[in-house]
Amino acid sequence: MIDQLFGSKTRVKLLNLFFSSPNRSFYVREITRKIDEQINSVRRELSNLLSIGIIHSENTNNRVYYEVNQKYVYYQPLKEIFGQKTPSDNQIISNEKNSETPVIDLKSIGHIELAVLTGQFTRDEVTGIDFFIIGDVNMNALLKFIDELEKKENKIIRYTVMKLDDFNYRQKIRDRFVVSLMQSKKQVLVDVYNLLLENKE
Repeated sequence: MIDQLFGSKTRVKLLNLFFSSPNRSFYVREITRKIDEQINSVRRELSNLLSIGIIHSENTNNRVYYEVNQKYVYYQPLKEIFGQKTPSDNQIISNEKNSETPVIDLKSIGHIELAVLTGQFTRDEVTGIDFFIIGDVNMNALLKFIDELEKKENKIIRYTVMKLDDFNYRQKIRDRFVVSLMQSKKQVLVDVYNLLLENKE
């Protein structure tokens, strides 16, 4: 039904991808891999979404990246249709092929209070990392999780783990890393205690 309403299965997949990851940027071949559609169809629909203003593009290192335009006049209504709901504290969004609401279970690595994607995922290197976690973590399980995420994303993932008390203290003294994290462009996957509330739009 949604395919009929929006005119194209590829377009619907693109909207799901962009609105479920509002601060992430994707290049064409990455998009085709994630939504499992032909590159010509993806290019055509990206051009359509660009012309409407739903997404915008930027050329970085001779590669064009696409990202949802959060200033688009109908951004919020479209996000309600296509955006994933905020995951619970045991889930993380992962844009696998052929899945409308894909998640990876985080229960196996511990109790996660904050999980954030930044760095390569959002093309913002201010923190120097790609994945930040706060919680009580089983490191062996985390290493396995990171390995699986690297395979899914085809990226080397730089990550940092921190305890909640340590984060709160470093935030209080305005530690440079925590300040840079707050100011960075990021996709907040889990934020149980609204730790980054002051940085949300």
